[in-house]
Amino acid sequence: MIKPELPANEAERLHALRTLQILDTSHEERFDRVTRMAKRMFGVEISLVSLVDEDRQWFKSAQGLDASETSREISFCGHAINQDGLFIIPNAIDDVRFSDNPLVTDEPNIRFYAGYPLKLRQGINLGTLCLIDSKPKHLNEEDKQLLNDLGAMIEQEIRSIQLATLDELTLISNRRGFLTLSEHSQKVCRRNKMPISMILFDLNKFKPINDNFGHHEGDFALKQFAEVMRSVFRESDVIGRLGGDEFVVMLTDTNDEQITVLLERFKTAIDALNKGINKPYLIEYSAGVASFSYDTELSLEEMIAEADASMYEKKKDRAR
Repeated sequence: MIKPELPANEAERLHALRTLQILDTSHEERFDRVTRMAKRMFGVEISLVSLVDEDRQWFKSAQGLDASETSREISFCGHAINQDGLFIIPNAIDDVRFSDNPLVTDEPNIRFYAGYPLKLRQGINLGTLCLIDSKPKHLNEEDKQLLNDLGAMIEQEIRSIQLATLDELTLISNRRGFLTLSEHSQKVCRRNKMPISMILFDLNKFKPINDNFGHHEGDFALKQFAEVMRSVFRESDVIGRLGGDEFVVMLTDTNDEQITVLLERFKTAIDALNKGINKPYLIEYSAGVASFSYDTELSLEEMIAEADASMYEKKKDRAR
């Protein structure tokens, strides 16, 4: 058996998947309808909407299978997300990657597998719409087109979820998505007695960018700023755009010295960005930090407000 390789952008892929807040949710008719159609149209024993998490594949919708998840190491879908087109195995017994896979040698005795990689956006494959059968099968061109069409229906449903939790412009969490993820992180901090910190960013001189160079340049600046956030902060950090030109990061288990290092690294990355984009303006920002004990009684919104107050104090100091 050959284990599936991790995509080169695995950290970004997992961040996108978790921001959707779709894992471990109940079955929904909009997904079940498509898997029922797929199972019947292709005459297979099993059809799934499988989402590939860090060490498991979890089934948002399952027809013909009672399990809710399996290990990623033995998953066919873990292989399928590493390509953009259909991933088809006519007979797993004849494929060195799967012939001794426990899903092949034991229940559900997979022989045929066909997976459509579910794209959130280009290069970000979250999982698959897949067909499974205990008998070898082949798909003709018409079958392949049908599976592509059904996969596109699932992608549309996933994107409708995305709109509720991701900022459409920057593709990082919006306020709602940030608060949802941060609530989970706060529970982890309380359980493990780890401190919490908030960093509030505000872009300086952002209005003149829009006024002097057009809103497309303002959008460009926001997207670039978000991309630097994504590249600098750690996987364990929660990042988001609160709205307008305000961004936020929630840090867990991070002391003052580590925060200083992170902010220096962020400043270096923004300086490099400004040198590289060759624009008639600079992307500039102010940042405020507020830190809290794991057992703070403040709400997430109140923590953000304290970081916001810290940022404006620093802006006042610079203006003096």
